[in-house]
Amino acid sequence: MSEVRLRGFGWRHAGRRAWAVRGLDLRIGHGERVLLLGPSGAGKSTLLAALAGLLPEDSGEAEGSIEIDGREPRRARDRTGILFQDPQTQLVMARCGDDVAFGLENRGVPAAQIWPRVSDALDRVGFPYPITRPTGALSGGEAQRLALAGVIALRPGLLLLDEPTANLDPAGAALIREALSRWTRGTAGPDPTMIIVEHRVADVLPLVDRVIVIEPGGGVRADGAPEVVFAAYGDKLAGEGVWVPGFRAAPRKAPAAATTDLVRAEQVAVPGRLPAVSLTAGAGEVLAVTGPNGAGKSTLALLLGGLLAPGSGRITGFGDRRPPHRWRAATLTARIGSVFQNPEHQFVTARVADELALGPRRLGRPAGEIRRIVDELLQRLRLERLAQANPYTLSGGEARRLSVATALATAPRLLVLDEPTFGQDRRTWLELVALLAELRAEGHGIVAVTHDTDFTRTLADRTVALGEPAPEPLPRRLLP
Repeated sequence: MSEVRLRGFGWRHAGRRAWAVRGLDLRIGHGERVLLLGPSGAGKSTLLAALAGLLPEDSGEAEGSIEIDGREPRRARDRTGILFQDPQTQLVMARCGDDVAFGLENRGVPAAQIWPRVSDALDRVGFPYPITRPTGALSGGEAQRLALAGVIALRPGLLLLDEPTANLDPAGAALIREALSRWTRGTAGPDPTMIIVEHRVADVLPLVDRVIVIEPGGGVRADGAPEVVFAAYGDKLAGEGVWVPGFRAAPRKAPAAATTDLVRAEQVAVPGRLPAVSLTAGAGEVLAVTGPNGAGKSTLALLLGGLLAPGSGRITGFGDRRPPHRWRAATLTARIGSVFQNPEHQFVTARVADELALGPRRLGRPAGEIRRIVDELLQRLRLERLAQANPYTLSGGEARRLSVATALATAPRLLVLDEPTFGQDRRTWLELVALLAELRAEGHGIVAVTHDTDFTRTLADRTVALGEPAPEPLPRRLLP
């Protein structure tokens, strides 16, 4: 168990005018389980990084104080475990068991205890593979589950979780919540203190006993028991972008079925990554691709986006006899825009505005038109105040909106989006849905790989479900 104290705490990233967080006065007691809420960009991820001691002094400016059990966070790392939004940043070893063992070895855990703790942690998160499985063979959701096992194995007194179920299918998300419930309620020792960031709050409410809502401009908006906070502030919080239980969006479906195919996939497969699948993506429709982790959804998105060659089968589109992966770069950019599962994998400039201008510039658009496109996208996706920021300093939700905006900047006829709503607060989620609905009405086709059941229910005109349920957890052998 750990106690957290913040007194007037604030942090401003280097090169930014605005503070990421400011004016935070909080005490989180031993064993409390806290849900941390706030609109996208309010500083939730920054606060978790600060608590984990992961904000170097030369990377920004701090004010006030922050303590864990009376110690500065960097001196309390042995008591803290954190799961980032992108689990790939935490995987360092080639084999899954070795990856979970890595942190234990670094902490000096006796050798005789390491592998039993590895096996126990993997079982707790429902990891379905042997400890010898290569980490490079995992899907995004499977990697997230493995990263959580690595954190749980350390048995931290303070557990920090940044969207722990964002990349998981519903069954996988339920396994994670069950694992967290067992872990935080004393099955492996004293109850740890837990702070969790999660935009979709209804499913995690049984895990927490306190809700804290932070303001984008600084300070705390609300703090108390979940039922008290949502009863007193629910309507206002929903209006300001916080996901509040009971607020659902109205369906936005296409008025008519698509009649023109933009891209057609016929029995396309990639050995070890995607079984054979056939589908069409039409103009004026939203096609949702769903399925469990590891079913090959992200691989299919890369194939449809012309970024990967199929191992077998064929993909055709736009009246071109060549497959998309053989099109010239400029042709591909004008026809198909892609958004990756990990937004930072597609950023190549040092400023948000430059990132948005890059695609239109490569297509030879006039300078005035480029400025108009950039200004419009910055405003529409609420990125104006971040125009001069480095894309790699954005929050997860901001980075996702930027990646969607870069795909929109070249006005492609087909958009292939991998988890487009990841990390969004309610307001920006509604704006993204509205924007995609407008693009559909203008004749664009949209393929969205998603675990977001609200997105599918609200916007999708057709759904293609890939794969079978993930395998049951296998018996484990200790590594030699």
